Amino acid sequence: MNVINMYQAKTTLSQLVARAVNGEEIIIAKAGKPLVKLVKYDKPLKKRVPGLWKGKVWISDDFDAEDPEINKLFYGE
Repeated sequence: MNVINMYQAKTTLSQLVARAVNGEEIIIAKAGKPLVKLVKYDKPLKKRVPGLWKGKVWISDDFDAEDPEINKLFYGE
């Protein structure tokens, strides 16, 4: 994370943007006080739509039933 003063940010904005696009976080400060953070813009994720898998997934009634052989492996006899 780099702190850059306002004047330097004005004169080197295109370089700072290129660095931000490459994943670097740049803090722009005025009189030594941090004001803003310059970061890469990520497109917002699509909103999830509930129920898209309805009717496509089946879960057995005994899917969580314990298996004695597997229990022996974990817990011994």
